[in-house]
Amino acid sequence: MDYARNDIAEALAAQYVAGTLRHGARRRLEALLPGHPVLRGAVHDWQERLLPLAASIAPVAPPPRVWRAIERRLWAEAATAASPGASASSPPPWWQRLALWRGLSGLATAAVLVLTVALLRAPPALPPIVVVLEGQAGTPGAGAAFVASVSGDGQAMVMQPVSATLPLRPDRVLELWSVPPPSAGGAPKSLGVISASGATVLPRSRLPANLLAGGTAALAVSVEPPGGSPTGAPTGPVVFAGQLRL
Repeated sequence: MDYARNDIAEALAAQYVAGTLRHGARRRLEALLPGHPVLRGAVHDWQERLLPLAASIAPVAPPPRVWRAIERRLWAEAATAASPGASASSPPPWWQRLALWRGLSGLATAAVLVLTVALLRAPPALPPIVVVLEGQAGTPGAGAAFVASVSGDGQAMVMQPVSATLPLRPDRVLELWSVPPPSAGGAPKSLGVISASGATVLPRSRLPANLLAGGTAALAVSVEPPGGSPTGAPTGPVVFAGQLRL
């Protein structure tokens, strides 16, 4: 799934903020948020749309019968013992006392509202920087391309192949490199092995500290043996390359 597509990001964000995205899908989206600025922006936008609606609704206390029904469902034996005609018994243990759970529910609701307001007050995410790495003529990458999406704060990068599938031998992998500007000198720095057929999320720990401060002029991808280059420099052909324009 291409999470950089606006329609996909909008649909997932709407379900996430509304609370209809459940279980594994919700946890997967939360894990993807740090590396996907488009998703983060969509979630922020939907929070801004929906929170005012919730704030405009006056709280309504549920009638006693609702709490009694909840109590019967959770602690059927205790509810039966408390019914008219039942013999007296000792008070239920603390974890079965409905007043406690009502209080905890109120605290949890307040915590959610505070967290949501804090998220809405956070500064909007900076737009991502997109780098197109074009396939180099005369190499297996000719006719294909990679897109690198760097979050505006430089905290993550997503590498995604597009256009075509790169034919790779089973004993070869792709390795991503940060190329310094000619004026700075120095050698390319490895950013690690990336997938040839799907998205790769590179966290902050794998990115140069000066990635968005002029320390990287271009990104390049080379073909290497399993595990990456054994020398710390590209050993195979450079099949993709693209300039980083800030």
